[in-house]
Amino acid sequence: MKQKIYQVDAFTDKLFRGNPAAVCPLESWLSDDLMQKIAFENNLSETAFYVREGIHYNIRWFTPTVEVDLCGHATLATAYVLFNWENHEGDKIIFKSMLSGELEVVKSDDLLTLNFPADFIEPAELTTDFTECFNIRPIHTFRGKTDYMLVFDNERSIETLIPDLVRISKLDCRGVIVTARGNNVDFVSRFFGPQSGVDEDPVTGSAHTTLTPYWSKQLGKKELTAVQLSNRKGYLKCSIFNDRVEISGECRLYLKGEIFIKES
Repeated sequence: MKQKIYQVDAFTDKLFRGNPAAVCPLESWLSDDLMQKIAFENNLSETAFYVREGIHYNIRWFTPTVEVDLCGHATLATAYVLFNWENHEGDKIIFKSMLSGELEVVKSDDLLTLNFPADFIEPAELTTDFTECFNIRPIHTFRGKTDYMLVFDNERSIETLIPDLVRISKLDCRGVIVTARGNNVDFVSRFFGPQSGVDEDPVTGSAHTTLTPYWSKQLGKKELTAVQLSNRKGYLKCSIFNDRVEISGECRLYLKGEIFIKES
């Protein structure tokens, strides 16, 4: 069978920057095994699959090795595909996830805004499990719903951080967010998830559901700017409203095509 596929660079206004995601529109769900194989073959940090249900879209996300509860950049990329290539009418999309509930994306010119549930963190003990994961010692450690978040002194620390991916892969979590206050933006970050099949994610929208509440409280402001300091870099605008986080960015289309699959 032929399956339509798109590849989109998310959280960037330039091609070959931001975070690439694959998007597969479906008439009905493929088997979990086949979707996982497609994600593995794509070898991107995430592949999103969606099925239209009335006026909503059911959505799921797969790394090359596992299905994940939530993925921001692939949701942004999926909305971009729907708005620009799959004939969605209007300037708002409602996604439904069996793992993360209802997710909204609103379009304003080229800017797309995700509305996700906020992730509120708890302090965690700064043990050698964390200090030995990096060449620089963090100053604080927190635990969120799926990730640990380590806070460092400054932006330079995040830029020069060298991860020990083997040690990180042994932590009981989806991945590790590292962050510090930014020089020219409110905060910066990186994300490492070798246990989820993604050594370093270029731009992690879902991590900003953890980062935004933390930095909002630290800086005393509701609207923040952020850069994820991967090699590709990603640029985000973030806001918090009670228990929801809005995360905004642009997308660019890289590829539109077909894959040829046969489910055994």
